Amino acid sequence: MTEEDQPHLTAHERVSQMTAAPTGPLQGIRVLDCTQAIAGPWSTMMLADLGADVIKVEPPRGDMQRNMAPYTREDEDRAYGGSFGTYNRNKRGIVLDLFDDDDRETFFQLVETADALVENMRAGVMERMGCSWEVLHERNPRLVYGAIRGFGDPRTGESPYADWPAYDVIAQSMGGLVAQNGNGPDDRIQVGPFIGDIYPGTVGAVGVLAAILHAQRTGEGQFVDVGMVDSMMALSEMGMMRYSYMGKYDTPPSGNSNDLIAPFDVFDTKDGQVAIASPTDKHFYELADAMGRPEWREAEEAKTLRGRMRNRELIDTALADWCASLTNAEVLAAIGGKVPCGPVNLPGDLFSDPHVEARDMLVAVEQTSGRPIVQVASPIKMTETPTSVHRRAPRLGEHTDEVLAEIEQLRDRFET
Repeated sequence: MTEEDQPHLTAHERVSQMTAAPTGPLQGIRVLDCTQAIAGPWSTMMLADLGADVIKVEPPRGDMQRNMAPYTREDEDRAYGGSFGTYNRNKRGIVLDLFDDDDRETFFQLVETADALVENMRAGVMERMGCSWEVLHERNPRLVYGAIRGFGDPRTGESPYADWPAYDVIAQSMGGLVAQNGNGPDDRIQVGPFIGDIYPGTVGAVGVLAAILHAQRTGEGQFVDVGMVDSMMALSEMGMMRYSYMGKYDTPPSGNSNDLIAPFDVFDTKDGQVAIASPTDKHFYELADAMGRPEWREAEEAKTLRGRMRNRELIDTALADWCASLTNAEVLAAIGGKVPCGPVNLPGDLFSDPHVEARDMLVAVEQTSGRPIVQVASPIKMTETPTSVHRRAPRLGEHTDEVLAEIEQLRDRFET
């Protein structure tokens, strides 16, 4: 099979390239990353993309995610798999055994040079290593301590589930997202991407940044607590809104449709699928004209949102037939810019989407061996201090000597 038959092998040649150094607004901010798996690493990756000097502190065995597939077929080194490589880009990596007295003291010295620390272990783990928030706050009163846990930390609210392990699907389920996602009351499913990790990680980054700003103003660090289940509740707030306003105990999933707007769905075309939404009369009239149904502007069953809701099946059937007669490109040419719409992009489609290219949303990232791989760039765009990817994920302990050699210099900086 040739490379032409496997375009992913040369995909890195068609996207943006790494920068030579960090460019974001957080340059000069130093973050100790004691995270593993996804939620914590995602949070610190966001800070690193924004320019922070993020130092990933791993135990001798490494992050649990480090050795998880996939690997490129050229990768003989196998220093880390795809997930670790994505969530730990732009970081330097060191190894310290926090159960060891000497390594713990070295860690304390690093804490004295840091603006923030982020961890996502279960409540009590850092305490057992002698590295609790209280101990670290004593060593560095300016330190912002971010914790991302399944059910939060007892310091901000005792949960009966505080000792339970939690992963993406658990957070999605207990936070109410699974209940609202799927194709109906008997077909509730989790969201495919690891949103139960990624959204709490994003919330954690926001909380840490806010606390860093407070510390810079006052010299006072604080404990920042983000619960994965709490974050999923916030993301799924539509259900609570409907319960509180309308007494709806359950907001069952509605698939790709919306029970307050019609038409609003994903429709098959000759060569793919498109999403079409028509939230206002103006949007619907534009859609009706494009479909060759101008009479719908005045028809009782279609001219108002209420009429369209009552006759959803009639309108959706006609719209489905219209889409099925056209290609994705033809549908978008007919209503793009007039009616909210867009193609259902597969991962491979993103390489040819002009929006993705214009926004530099794909970046080629060097690897420890073999070809560069493509990652999604930061969605945060800035005019003066842009985010960037400038460093691949570290090998286990790759920067230990380099980071430890900086301690005295950095301590002097903080003392002055």
